[in-house]
Amino acid sequence: MTSPQTEVYPVLENDSSSSFRETLDKYFYHWPLFLIGLLITLTCAFIYLKKAKPLYELKATLLIQDEKKTSEEEEALQEIDVTNSSKLAENEVEILKSRQLINLVVNDLQLGIGYNQKGRYTDEDLYGRSPVKLTLLRSSGDINGQELEIIIKNRDFFYLKGPNGDQKTFLYNKAYKSSFGTWKLTPTEVVNDFKDSEITITINDTESAATAIQKSLGATLLNKQAPAVSLTISDPVQQRGKDILNHLITHYNKASISEKNRITQSTLSFIDDRLDSLYKELNSAERDVEGFRSSRGLTDISSQSQVYLENVQTNDNRLNEVNVQLNVIQGIERYVNSSRNSNNVPSTLGIEDPALNSSIEQLAQLQLQREKMLATTPEGSPLFESLNRQVQTTKSSIRESIRNIKSSLQGTKGELQSFNSRFESSIKNIPGQERQYVGMKRQQGVKEGLYVYLLQKREEISLSYASTLADARIVDTAYLGFVKKPKEPLIYGMAFLLGLVLPASFMYGRDKIHNRITNRKEIEDVIGNPILGELSYERSTTPIVALDKSNFVIGEEFRALRTNLHFLHEKKQSGRVTLLTSSIAGEGKSFVSSNLALTLAASSRKTVLLELDLRKPKISEMFKLPHAHPGISNYLNGGSAIEDTIQPSGVNPNLDIIGSGPFPSNPSELLELPEVDILFAWLRANYDDIIVDTPPVNLVTDAMILARITDVTLYVIQQGYTYKSLLPFIKKLFTDQNFPKLKVVFNGIEKGKYGYGRNYGNNYYHSDDIKNRNSIFKNFSKRF
Repeated sequence: MTSPQTEVYPVLENDSSSSFRETLDKYFYHWPLFLIGLLITLTCAFIYLKKAKPLYELKATLLIQDEKKTSEEEEALQEIDVTNSSKLAENEVEILKSRQLINLVVNDLQLGIGYNQKGRYTDEDLYGRSPVKLTLLRSSGDINGQELEIIIKNRDFFYLKGPNGDQKTFLYNKAYKSSFGTWKLTPTEVVNDFKDSEITITINDTESAATAIQKSLGATLLNKQAPAVSLTISDPVQQRGKDILNHLITHYNKASISEKNRITQSTLSFIDDRLDSLYKELNSAERDVEGFRSSRGLTDISSQSQVYLENVQTNDNRLNEVNVQLNVIQGIERYVNSSRNSNNVPSTLGIEDPALNSSIEQLAQLQLQREKMLATTPEGSPLFESLNRQVQTTKSSIRESIRNIKSSLQGTKGELQSFNSRFESSIKNIPGQERQYVGMKRQQGVKEGLYVYLLQKREEISLSYASTLADARIVDTAYLGFVKKPKEPLIYGMAFLLGLVLPASFMYGRDKIHNRITNRKEIEDVIGNPILGELSYERSTTPIVALDKSNFVIGEEFRALRTNLHFLHEKKQSGRVTLLTSSIAGEGKSFVSSNLALTLAASSRKTVLLELDLRKPKISEMFKLPHAHPGISNYLNGGSAIEDTIQPSGVNPNLDIIGSGPFPSNPSELLELPEVDILFAWLRANYDDIIVDTPPVNLVTDAMILARITDVTLYVIQQGYTYKSLLPFIKKLFTDQNFPKLKVVFNGIEKGKYGYGRNYGNNYYHSDDIKNRNSIFKNFSKRF
């Protein structure tokens, strides 16, 4: 007989807004997993930091004189210092990173040869403190990446390891031949400190070493108003990084001074050549003037002629300067348009254009670099492509400056010549003999003015040459900026984060593939909302926990279940039959039956508990009742009366127990006997509540057979134990209404384990596992 399902709302509802807290509770419950994860990741981080080679960033700061942005005082000094080439700081940044300077640094510091000592965890770079020094006397073939593995013995000899691990004795300061060339080793002062140490010597050519440095070198213009350049380099050895930067600055300053001196020498050569020719022309002009004056008997010239000479002489001097500048510009133009890479830098006498002077110096350096590369590299090599592009770009910039300067100078020259023409028209009124003398005197003055101008410039340039200074002023010599890697706080931070993420990911994945029911939502998603009550996990030494004052929470949960059961029985006061079953063994069905019956008895209701799981009875054992006492099987077989099967529980006077009796051979057939109906009719008449413990419904049909005599059916599902695959079967029981008023009791909720049940106690008794639950180790291990 079935009855319609009556919807009863459980006391404890699943609040979707608490899902985040439930997730946190689940993670907190499994704290040992996170502890182990953190220990592993932080240990790995510690080992990594011990073995990893640090990479330091070294810095240096230069202040470069940028002629485009000089102060008034510097501009005044420039008027007398024609060698102070107007460099642009932007160009100097590129020069500082040039391969030419880096090659010089590599050769200075012998960076093509590296020394490493084999250590326990990692090799140690011995820059600056190597026990030996390798000298490559002659190279043959490709030397890049060649290695020598030696073992230091003493100051006299060392062992050289062969490719097969064999060792041969070699002497210091003696030349030996290898596949890459002829070499020798020289011991240093600290050789005895490295006795029996294994040293690896790595050989690379200058170009390869320079390439490696160039990749790690940075040069940045910090402030264009005050052209400060920041030089940075990354290196695993602090001292080597400092030495590279300091030597780079030294060679930059040397190159700057050398370039200035080259320009100065070129200008001096230009002036000397011009002075030689002018000297001869001036002597000839002076003789002509003196001869003409003597032959004509001229003692003085008129005031008109004197005024003319004074006016035209000033104008002629300015015209001479313009002509000199035009000649210089033409020389620069020939230099730029020449297809040859000449090292003879043209004179820039009188040219005060900062961009042009800087571009000329840059072009000279590029051509010098190209010439040095030609000595070791074929011209068709890809290395020349970038260099040739820089040369062409610089030449284009120079040509543009030349066009602008030449146009300006030619305009000035035209104005000066026009001014001279006006003076020449005024001399027509002077007598012929005097006019001829004035013309000769003017030519003498022109040559004399130009000669004096060149002498003055030569003296200024000579003084400048003697006091030539470098363009770069060192603000900060090389110093340690910071440890680029490994960044210890970052590594430990990432390890800490990983130590949390990995266990969380493991738990998330495990939950996704977990085939057990973990929360009520999984039940409700399939079946609906059939949960009558929820019971938390309780660790105890006795299965009877409902009245244990020390287990307050579980007692309250059974009382809540009792209240909901009253509503489900529709306030029926006596003769109420409640049947309990489950899907499989071990879901706590007998535990729930016993404690529910005890809870009902505690409310002064006359209650009887029937042990109708005839196949695997547990009730009598839980209440410590004698197995020999007559039970249900005795009654059904006709061996005992109903009254003879009833035993007091010994726990509460309102609770009686009817045990299963001896194990029958045919339990299902016995339960179909009419005596079962007679039994329940008698029990309904004598008890308020009849609690029936039956076998799992998914295994045998006993519970379904007994459905005819029950008013309410409670289906026990245990968290983390009942398979999800059983939910469709349970749903079918609800759909087919095989049991009257079928509801679910969600049992064994462990606080936090699945992010569920955070409002419940953290203990729960499971009769099959009581001994294990008493084990501290088991309690700890279940949190994984």
